[in-house]
Amino acid sequence: MTLLAYALALLIGLALGLLGGGGSILTIPVLHHVMGFSFAQAVPMSLVVVGITSGFGAISHWREGNVRLRTAFQVGVPAILGAVLGASLGPQVRDGIRLTVFGIVLLGAALVMYRGRVTPPDPAPRDWPFASRPLIFMDLIGASVGLLTGFVGVGGGFVYVPALTLLVGLPIKHAVGTSLVLILLSCAAGLVGYLGNPALTQLDWRVVALFTGLALIGAVAGSRLTHFVPQERLRHGFAAFLLILGLVVLLVRR
Repeated sequence: MTLLAYALALLIGLALGLLGGGGSILTIPVLHHVMGFSFAQAVPMSLVVVGITSGFGAISHWREGNVRLRTAFQVGVPAILGAVLGASLGPQVRDGIRLTVFGIVLLGAALVMYRGRVTPPDPAPRDWPFASRPLIFMDLIGASVGLLTGFVGVGGGFVYVPALTLLVGLPIKHAVGTSLVLILLSCAAGLVGYLGNPALTQLDWRVVALFTGLALIGAVAGSRLTHFVPQERLRHGFAAFLLILGLVVLLVRR
């Protein structure tokens, strides 16, 4: 099971590098169901693994010119506030409830990723639908995803990427790179909310370090494959995987 978990760590990094999201959606079930950590431990461990992996993935995308820092800042500030609030609320809720929420999030993510073409052409035309929405929409998205990040330990990339393409009008490659910056900010803020929490002091840091290292390898490889892998086909396959994973989480809560 341990070998399977570490193999899945590579897949987690690959998903982050290729899609700009999906890392923590996979990390928590692997840490909780495959490696046997409690959900209370899996959440902060996921924040560490996904945050560091996203940071290195963002660097790779930055070198490719795929990161919009201004957009990341506009969405990231409310996301940070939401993540801190979510991390403070999460430990006060029973694990069973949090797992149920997480399973529903997985199913929602599967639907978002499986839907037809939701990204504008590259580059996006100015008249792309919703591209000129007011900034308040992005503030609300950032705050909502940040809240979810802290509460159940998800990075939110599966929401950020469609939001950045539909509401902001970013090309898909730029949305992926910018999403990684946002995930890094959200995970860092979520960890701040766990400072002083016993769950953070009881983590197995050796597992975290090895898991993160393998995920980093996958993230770097994924970021370099974005130019070669058909995004639509990959997204549909990943959506099917999320659907199965979501059903497993809801049916095998413990």
